[in-house]
Amino acid sequence: MTQKSKVAVIGLGNIGTALATNLVKGNRSVILADKTFEKANTLSQKLGSHVKPATIADAVKEADIVVLAIYFDPIKEFLKTYATELEGKIIVDPSNPIGLDENGGFKKIIGADESAGLILSTLLPSGAKLAKALGTLGAASLADASFQTPEKAVEFYATDDNSIDAEIEELIRDNGFEPLKVGGLTQSIRIEVFGDLHEFGALGKTVTKKEAQQVV
Repeated sequence: MTQKSKVAVIGLGNIGTALATNLVKGNRSVILADKTFEKANTLSQKLGSHVKPATIADAVKEADIVVLAIYFDPIKEFLKTYATELEGKIIVDPSNPIGLDENGGFKKIIGADESAGLILSTLLPSGAKLAKALGTLGAASLADASFQTPEKAVEFYATDDNSIDAEIEELIRDNGFEPLKVGGLTQSIRIEVFGDLHEFGALGKTVTKKEAQQVV
């Protein structure tokens, strides 16, 4: 069996924890890192032998695929800080460019017609390849809808680099979902919060591949 690429999940909030938990359930090894090493170490002990805690710098160096389960604005700084270590890597961005509004709800923190995926694509380190993926569902659905039967729920993704499609689809399947590409990064706005293919947008729910193909 071909050895799978090494995956690091950076950031262990609700999304990062759900992704890491799903990967272990999918029999995929994962490197965990957070701004506090103790958080990564504690979750690693909970999830078992498929998981390795690391500092952020070590996780980025060791991984082939780096999943940035952190907020949108900090990702921009992250790409600068670790530009050398990220060269040639696959970067997965599940972020949503949102913040709290004055009524306690959420609002976009970028222009209405802008997307996190396109903005981050202009900041990539040399040779790095970006996929917008693993962010089309909220943390609860990431946990509850993973590995559902008889038909898996869909996770949409977008990338300009067709050479990484197979890697991203394998990663999504190992998370317990069925991958469906919506196109290049110009389409990433559709799979971010408020987009027509996001759980917290027009779609409003998880969907199977058959259902998803009717709206893509």
